[in-house]
Amino acid sequence: MARDLGELNREGFARYKTDVKNEGKPFFPRAILHDTIMSLVVVCVTVGLAAIWYYGSSENGLKGGVLGPLYAPPADPGTTSFVPRPDWYFYFLFYLLRIFKWPETVFIATVGIPTICLLLLLGLPFYDRRRERRPSRRPVAMIAAVLTVLSMAVLTWKGATANEALGSELVLLVPKWAHEQGFQGKPLPTKGATLFAQSGCLNCHTYLGQGAGQLGAPNLSAIGQTNNAAFFFQYIQNPAAFGNKVMGSYSYLGQPNLHAIAAFLAASKGGK
Repeated sequence: MARDLGELNREGFARYKTDVKNEGKPFFPRAILHDTIMSLVVVCVTVGLAAIWYYGSSENGLKGGVLGPLYAPPADPGTTSFVPRPDWYFYFLFYLLRIFKWPETVFIATVGIPTICLLLLLGLPFYDRRRERRPSRRPVAMIAAVLTVLSMAVLTWKGATANEALGSELVLLVPKWAHEQGFQGKPLPTKGATLFAQSGCLNCHTYLGQGAGQLGAPNLSAIGQTNNAAFFFQYIQNPAAFGNKVMGSYSYLGQPNLHAIAAFLAASKGGK
């Protein structure tokens, strides 16, 4: 009996394939039924994930559940300690920036590779004209597809688990700053340069071509020509005492770190 049912199923499927090939696939009811079933599956999955997210969070909503917190603290537009991260589906592009040396080759990661991949995808219907679609007969295409999926999966995972330090890209420039400013091999100014890169100073100031230049903040590349380390130590603790009502105090960094930043500023004579 099982064999008879199997034969009937195979015969029915063969007739269906023949009819589709000869007459086409009717829009009603087959195409509508398929689309309706798939839409129902998508809606059920979306509702299920929303329920897991909602009921998986704690009562106050800030502590994340399986799919993350119910809500986050209010955004602070004045923060200088926030490390921006993209949405998870851009993690593979995000991690490319950690592979290529910044800033010399960052253009390859941000424009070069994505553009080449997009052009290859857009040109696929033009350079792949074969009628054969069986995976076993398309080894090159299948290997390329598998490698693409694996590379995106690995880069997404690496991007999701990456520990991004504040100012990590700017910290890579510290050896270059030390060489240009002449404090290479000096521990205190080098430590101060690292803290300078990590503390958000370049959100307002500029230094050797880097930075935003916001709120009228001066270029600090040659600030060491104006005063000594003792002055800078006092200044960054309480800028308001020197008439600067815009810049906030950096006393929270502690005196050892303030001495290091002051030494870095005093060593910044303008570069070679």
